[in-house]
Amino acid sequence: MNIGGRIKQARLAARLSGRALAGQVGVSAMAISKYENNRDVPGSKVLMRLAQALGVSVEFFLRPVIIPVQIQAYRKRARLGIKEQTSIEMRIQEGIERYLAVESFFPDAQIQKSLPSHPIQSLEEAECVAEKIRQEWDLGLDAIENLVHLLEDQGIKVWPVDGYADFDACIFLANDQAVIAVKTGLAGDRQRYSLAHELGHLVMQIPESINAEKACNRFAGAFILPAPTLRRELGPKRSALNLQELALLKQKYGLSMQALIYRAGQLGIISASESARLFTQIAAKGWKKTEPYPLPEEHPTRMKQLVLRALAEDLLSHSRAFELLGNAQELSFAGENEPNQPADH
Repeated sequence: MNIGGRIKQARLAARLSGRALAGQVGVSAMAISKYENNRDVPGSKVLMRLAQALGVSVEFFLRPVIIPVQIQAYRKRARLGIKEQTSIEMRIQEGIERYLAVESFFPDAQIQKSLPSHPIQSLEEAECVAEKIRQEWDLGLDAIENLVHLLEDQGIKVWPVDGYADFDACIFLANDQAVIAVKTGLAGDRQRYSLAHELGHLVMQIPESINAEKACNRFAGAFILPAPTLRRELGPKRSALNLQELALLKQKYGLSMQALIYRAGQLGIISASESARLFTQIAAKGWKKTEPYPLPEEHPTRMKQLVLRALAEDLLSHSRAFELLGNAQELSFAGENEPNQPADH
């Protein structure tokens, strides 16, 4: 990609029109159009103003694209507009380019695993696929301590995205590598469910006759909390459950209280009337959007670990590390035991 393409990518990521960007940079909208269509090249001063307006480094405009990304599926609300969706895609593209640049330092550390792919013919079979993935990944039936780290260990990149109220998660392929982008700031149980839902999209072949979102929801619940485990915790058949009991299971397995109610109903542990009663209690307490006993958000660490390794081995400077991570705070402790070392940023 040339400079014009980079300017357009950053503008779309920032959700700015050409006219709005022109106003911030102090040039005409026609000039922005010419830059983006490679009919003109901005001078160094304009390039610096473009970088400031778009929240990127000047080096960003000069960086070659490593690979394109292909969006596969979104977990979003209907209110997410085309402008916001394009912005998310552009930000993901830019972020994954940095991730792959970090990986290029250590070919031996690159995780090359082929994801399983299981066809399903019913929603119930999504449950079976979740059990198969757990078996293939040697997870047993216990709680998954950290789902983000598990996905990273399986070669799936997890990329945090912030600033979009109506977006939860999406999956895409980058050079045939699976990436799950997930909204930052989510409660831990909601984040885990979104990640497991997107994993379902990656590992299941879902025919058009089946609602893909329902299938992935079924997969997500079964992957986080397998049927034998929930039956062991609650018993095979219950006439009633109480919310405190669900709160304890939420803390143990990282699945929301509402998802636990759905799960118990799916498995026939409780009746439809008991499910309705519990959801009525949830609503009466004002817990539908924000449940009590929040779980901490999980964070990907693999990219940061590779950057720190590259720093330790003098493969890049601190300023380049800041650029690759996109956040200087991520390296706030780097070199803290070497106070006399000159800074290069």
